[in-house]
Amino acid sequence: MKENEISFNIRKSIFSVYNGLGPGLLEKVYEKVLAYELENNGLKVETQVPMKIKYRDIFIDTSFIADIIVDNKVIIEVKAVNEISNIHHQQLLTYLKLTGLKLGILVNFNTDYINKSIFRKINGNLD
Repeated sequence: MKENEISFNIRKSIFSVYNGLGPGLLEKVYEKVLAYELENNGLKVETQVPMKIKYRDIFIDTSFIADIIVDNKVIIEVKAVNEISNIHHQQLLTYLKLTGLKLGILVNFNTDYINKSIFRKINGNLD
């Protein structure tokens, strides 16, 4: 499955989680339930994945922890905050750059309108 197909399934799962739970819960709750939904849709899901990065000629273990990685192709950054700020967008772009993955999804479940709180970030070009 390519990134765009995975993204469609992720978005569908996000809506399902939001409609089932609503806003106001902790980020970890949304992360676990979203992982459950994604797995039920046949996707390979890893949560709280320690990522190491290469800086110049050294590797740094556990440089950051990815909330969810889907099919080894898409990073999902889950938030439950009052407002998504620019740094949240930049954070996901940094994760994509450092991992070499092409697509990331930033989602904030603490919102009145989930459709306005899902953001796609692309690193390079999608095939």
